[in-house]
Amino acid sequence: MGLARERGHHVIEVNRPNRQIRHQHGKTDPLDAENAARAVLSGQARAAPKSGTSSVEMIRHLKVARDTAVKSRTQAMVTLKTIIVNAPAALRESLDGLTGKMTLIRHLAALRPGAMTSPTASAKATLRALARRWLMLNAEIKSHDAALDALTTACAPTRKEAHGMATGTAAEMLILVGDNPERIRSEAAFAKLCGACPIPASSGKTSRHRLNRGGHRQANAALYRVVIIRMRSHPPTLDYVRRRTAEGKGKMEIIRCLKRFVAREIFGYLCRARRDPTTVHSTS
Repeated sequence: MGLARERGHHVIEVNRPNRQIRHQHGKTDPLDAENAARAVLSGQARAAPKSGTSSVEMIRHLKVARDTAVKSRTQAMVTLKTIIVNAPAALRESLDGLTGKMTLIRHLAALRPGAMTSPTASAKATLRALARRWLMLNAEIKSHDAALDALTTACAPTRKEAHGMATGTAAEMLILVGDNPERIRSEAAFAKLCGACPIPASSGKTSRHRLNRGGHRQANAALYRVVIIRMRSHPPTLDYVRRRTAEGKGKMEIIRCLKRFVAREIFGYLCRARRDPTTVHSTS
């Protein structure tokens, strides 16, 4: 895709083909190419792909490394606790007096198991290896966090003004937007991309909407975290919750409304602020 763009070709992103068509006609490269061409010619596929050529692509790379390190650190901690529970009684009792996670981790990392002549020695060796692994991964995560904070601040300097929007949320939203925010036409399109817009589910005289379970689920989860933080300590959000509760709205419905508001706010920080004025005028 990047090579095609460099050579001046117009690139359009095509979603996966219809499952029913694939089930009826099978799957081959020529069929996939034909279906992609038909989607473009019919106007069904119109989205511009992410360029992946600037800072946001760097953020995506670092985010992948950080997320995998966090998973590995969690797994190391779970395994370490399991080993402690099943360790010989003398070793387990010697660890009972240690309070605080970091105190326990550093104590285990400094263990000296000695010769492998007993289950106690093997348990100490295992605990020391897991503790050192946890410390190494923890240092790696802090390094990624510092790099991500610098990159997200450079890409969206005004995002720190948003209450509850930390580096992780900003990174997730920037990855969603990409290096070319002009590809997202409006804040409504951004909300749909996040899965924060309701889907009509009306029939006959019944007019209603249902929860949108599509969109980018990681971005949707980031919106949820921002809303939960604001519902605890953001005065305008607390006023809104009280007003909507008095109107008879449930908590989940209020959260869905707030996610839509936050999506509109983030679009202003990450898309509208990064666009060229002429680009905004031409796409609005």
